Amino acid sequence: SSQNLSEEFAEAARQLKKEAPRIQFGKIDVTHQYDLRKEFNIQAFPTVKFFVNGSREDPIDCKGVRKASTFITWVKRRTGPSTVLINSTDQAEAIIKADDLAVIGFFRELHNDSVEVFCETARDVPEMPFGMTASEDVCADYGIQRNSLVVFKKGKPVHNEVLEDGRQNKLSLTRLIKTFTLDLVTEYNIETSVKIFDVPVENHILLFTPTNLETFSEIYENYQSAATEFRGKILFVLVDTTEARNGRIFEYFRIRDIDVPAVRILNLTSEAKYKMPADEVTTENLKEFCQSYLNGKAKQHLSSEEIPQDWDKMPVKVLVGKNFNSIIF
Repeated sequence: SSQNLSEEFAEAARQLKKEAPRIQFGKIDVTHQYDLRKEFNIQAFPTVKFFVNGSREDPIDCKGVRKASTFITWVKRRTGPSTVLINSTDQAEAIIKADDLAVIGFFRELHNDSVEVFCETARDVPEMPFGMTASEDVCADYGIQRNSLVVFKKGKPVHNEVLEDGRQNKLSLTRLIKTFTLDLVTEYNIETSVKIFDVPVENHILLFTPTNLETFSEIYENYQSAATEFRGKILFVLVDTTEARNGRIFEYFRIRDIDVPAVRILNLTSEAKYKMPADEVTTENLKEFCQSYLNGKAKQHLSSEEIPQDWDKMPVKVLVGKNFNSIIF
């Protein structure tokens, strides 16, 4: 992964040398450079930082960028306009149809807080094109209310977010838009795991099920249906329990064959895990579980072995998750 990123980084440098010679690319092996690691708080490898106007204070972190083309877009959006100004429906169509995904902001005017947040978000999501318009004709042609952000997928609008006047939360907007780089439900495997963790959504719901289950298509449909309501807030992941390479993730959640189908929520920041209280994977049960989790009402699930019968017979007591709290505290 480091080697790959290094090659893509070098390719971006080559291309930008012609287009933007003022932007310099450099790489450092910080294995023995303890002072630099400390100064720039380097905790993971590889880390890419962007230094602006010759200052080494507060460089900008370039996170989750993996391809040369995305590096180039990221850098250009930091040094110039982050969105394309649209004045006609033809221009809008050109952006919408050029790529799988596109984001268009339909605004009343081009100078307000909503526009500012939209442009800031565009800087952080170089994976897709962003355009904005304040043209009455363009808004009318699409039949879209002004001050809306619309995500187009394969040329069709798939999400419409009304931007309130005043400061919108840029982080939640970035999360929402980045989730569209993944499928509504993403199947966990070696290739997708990197993308899953790059999307800045800290709440993940995982459905553990054999895909050859008789009721699989019904369960999957219910799961997809719930996913549409929580896009941008909770990332929906499917884990196929018949796939041997997923063994480590079963161990992490302590999922056994007799437990499946099982649903868990994981908070990436605290690593807290939550188990869906209901056994049936219905849309209703999933929605209730997700909502109670977002409201802070879901009960944390602590996997534990059963308490051994002779746990207190010896001078050193045997503790497991189920008796740890009551004995120690």
